[in-house]
Amino acid sequence: MKNILAFLFGGLFSIGLILSGMSNPEKVLNFLDIFGHWDPSLAFVMLGAIAVAFIPFQRVVHHHAPKTLYGDVIDLPKNNKIDSKLLIGSLIFGIGWGIAGICPAPSLTLIGLGYYQVLYFIIAMFAGLLIHRKWMERNS
Repeated sequence: MKNILAFLFGGLFSIGLILSGMSNPEKVLNFLDIFGHWDPSLAFVMLGAIAVAFIPFQRVVHHHAPKTLYGDVIDLPKNNKIDSKLLIGSLIFGIGWGIAGICPAPSLTLIGLGYYQVLYFIIAMFAGLLIHRKWMERNS
């Protein structure tokens, strides 16, 4: 039952990405183009997502042993400091998002919509994950 619900909610999430325009690279790039043809509509999508998630996140963060509805442990990161790894990772992510107009979850939605050009992005994303993993193994 847990997997069926995950599939259904994942499908609902992808429909939300499509309806909100978050999976449309042009809409995302127009949102990021604050000095050109700026489209602020995605800010409302983000604010809506924050409003929906705020209370559940607060409950999880302030609970001593947070669990899912099915009793699975929620393992939150212990490191909450802003360091060079966080800043560099955020910078790389932001540059990639700005160049492609695609975020990881919408990239998978675009495949489902038949935009196979997004495979270039997905291949680069997985290459970045692999490089990061190898880098961390070498430096630990």
